[in-house]
Amino acid sequence: MREWPTQSVRDFHGRPLPERGEPAGYAAIMARYDLILPPPIRMAAIAERHHPTSTEAWLMLTPRYRPQPELGSHLVFAFRYEGVDLQVLSALFQIIETDEIEAIIRATPTGAFARRLWFLYEWLTDRQLDIPDPGKVRMVTILDPEQQYALAEGDPSPRHKVSNNLPGTPAFCPLVRRTPDLAAFSQKALGERAREAMGRVRPDLLARAAAFILLNDSKSSFAIEGERPSGQRAARWGQAIAQAGVRPLSLDELDRLQRIVIGDARFVRLGLRDEGGFIGVHDRDTNMPIPDHISARHEDLESLVGGLIAFSDRAARGAMDPVVAAACLAFGFVYIHPYVDGNGRLHRWLIHHALAAASYSPPGLVFPVSAVILRNIDRYRAVLESWSAPLLPFIEWRPTVSGNVEVLNDTAAFYRYFDATAHATFLYACVEQTVEHDLPQEVRFLQAFDTFSEGIQQLIDMPTAQAELLHKFLGQNDGRLSQRARTKEFAALDDAEVERIEALYADAFERDRA
Repeated sequence: MREWPTQSVRDFHGRPLPERGEPAGYAAIMARYDLILPPPIRMAAIAERHHPTSTEAWLMLTPRYRPQPELGSHLVFAFRYEGVDLQVLSALFQIIETDEIEAIIRATPTGAFARRLWFLYEWLTDRQLDIPDPGKVRMVTILDPEQQYALAEGDPSPRHKVSNNLPGTPAFCPLVRRTPDLAAFSQKALGERAREAMGRVRPDLLARAAAFILLNDSKSSFAIEGERPSGQRAARWGQAIAQAGVRPLSLDELDRLQRIVIGDARFVRLGLRDEGGFIGVHDRDTNMPIPDHISARHEDLESLVGGLIAFSDRAARGAMDPVVAAACLAFGFVYIHPYVDGNGRLHRWLIHHALAAASYSPPGLVFPVSAVILRNIDRYRAVLESWSAPLLPFIEWRPTVSGNVEVLNDTAAFYRYFDATAHATFLYACVEQTVEHDLPQEVRFLQAFDTFSEGIQQLIDMPTAQAELLHKFLGQNDGRLSQRARTKEFAALDDAEVERIEALYADAFERDRA
């Protein structure tokens, strides 16, 4: 075991500091106890000068904030300036002597820090410490809501005199830092704005918009996976999306959804994996796996999926920010990758489930997040890789004879306690696009089409299917009916009628684009 880091460095675990600094808090604890895990997304250091510059990757503080070279002092620093990092704490608690933690708590037994540390140790390890009752003290929350997203309504722990506002359980509990970007998104009340806007739309129009959006989101979810499903298969998955939030989340429900996604299960094993899993390719000559992401061990799947289900219920009941909860749930699922196939579409279904369960999306309407993700596919992949890529070097594995991977070390905590801040930020941006662009655009299109169709009916008695085909041809040719269409499908129209129809199209759809 090393000594406490007390020298200024320019690089820590391969991550450059913005200026020379001494690692502090979780970074110092990782160095002191040789913790083998991906470093936190944002770490802290003590700068050499009194006006340091912080970045997204480093919180740089002045020398007067320097902790003493001891565990208790660095933990106090970490809780105060970095929040709770369950991954670091879990790894630390596995190797540290119980009496060392007890000594830290006994030094200030009634203090907020000591009670939070006491609770977290017992919560993460399921081992009780020999600590006396702190007496009559003010209840404190485990997470500081100003630092990290938490339950609005936590559970009291009389033993520790704390309110447990963690959004999950020890089996699964990603956390999200309250960054300026996320705080700004939260204040926009996007769900409320969408419900108000859609509430002003005629019910029949809203129903048509909902049907189109549902099918489009289903097709987009398949397209993200590089698939082009049949119309029947896309419609069937659209119906499953429409049911999101109706049934409680359970393993049986996830298995049911996987069967719908796969359709033909003759060549795919259904249910939880019974072997390793990875995302990547194989070497053409040797069939050696070349992973971009390694999934959770199959031995850990029941625990992880059970924790994910508990997280879903707890976050909804505790009134956690619905978009943040949806990001933790959905991206946690796709990192765990519990199934052989269908994980990506189920991952995006979980977004709909979390938003619907919290009554965040308008009644009877889904936010078309898959369509937005498809438009922003490069950023989506970058967000996925923001955790999976740094994680890969910490997973020990060997290839199997079937070209799969076998994980050799304990990796469960990597999937239980990841930092989902980037994922929540991305998802909030997607939701904002649906509220400000996709939903109103679809409503405006339907209003414009109705205006166009009604104008045609006043001019000519034409079936709706023909009016839709006419609209399609006009849209493909900048509002003009092509010579081919005029001599084939619409040869019955005379020049004056065509001219009037083109004017109707321009009036309806140019106004829509304005």
